[in-house]
Amino acid sequence: MRKRLRRERSICTCKSPRQSDSDTSSSFNWYEEDLWTEIAKYLDGKSLIKLATTCRWFHDVIMHDSVWRFACLRDLQVPSPPSVDFEWVKLYASLADGSHSYTFREMDKHIDWMRIGAFFFESQAAVLTQRLSLPFTILKQDNTVKGLESFGACVLNNIKSGIWIADLQLVRCPVCELDTCEGTMQTLEARHIELFQCEGYRNGSWEYELIGSCKTEKHVDAASGGIIDLKRLQDRATTGVFNLKLWAGKANDFQPKAMITFHAVAINTNLQANQGLLTKYYIMRAGIEGEVVSLRISHQLL
Repeated sequence: MRKRLRRERSICTCKSPRQSDSDTSSSFNWYEEDLWTEIAKYLDGKSLIKLATTCRWFHDVIMHDSVWRFACLRDLQVPSPPSVDFEWVKLYASLADGSHSYTFREMDKHIDWMRIGAFFFESQAAVLTQRLSLPFTILKQDNTVKGLESFGACVLNNIKSGIWIADLQLVRCPVCELDTCEGTMQTLEARHIELFQCEGYRNGSWEYELIGSCKTEKHVDAASGGIIDLKRLQDRATTGVFNLKLWAGKANDFQPKAMITFHAVAINTNLQANQGLLTKYYIMRAGIEGEVVSLRISHQLL
């Protein structure tokens, strides 16, 4: 006579490791929001998104704005702005999805690009310069603005303060419209972190405006440029931008080099034999009388 099989409990779904009502003595709770918020500080963007998609509880915790604010500031290594107009998760996405300004327009002119990093505009005044060998006497004199302008630099006001993203763009020369043209132009571009979220930028109503140019009709050793917070021009870290021996490549190194500090960004590319260089300064405003939200310094060989 066969033995009757002992009936086991049916298979059931796993239960969440929440603290039970009867186990009040337990001091550990796997589903503690503060715990997972702390763990999130050590995860990159992709890992955060994967964790947020596991269940609704994790989605609510991981998608909290404070988590993505921390991730942005951690990855960019910049101070925190007083406030932003968009969700931090959207700002993070615009930094990590491979988007750049030519993604939205003039993609047919675009060749390549490189993300330099992020810096911070504490004031609303910027210095744009094509020369990085500024004499230190200019930085120390009383009327710094006048000295900078006499040396060929451009000083701008009404800059949107906060976090700015810097890229180096390589595009086709705008002088020649032929697809077979091998001429290239490099552009140091900086934009406010919120620019790609603004409707005026996305619909094309905000355009770049040429504000100045400088032509050198003889051989130029290098194409360089810098964008600096005027208030932080004399900071020790910022002055390092003007010391090309510290970071620029040797004369036979033609790869672009970049340097970024908390309040400045600069690039330098050594050039082969040429007949001169044309440098142009561009700005983009948030509307006709709006703040400056993007800056460009372009270099084109003559």
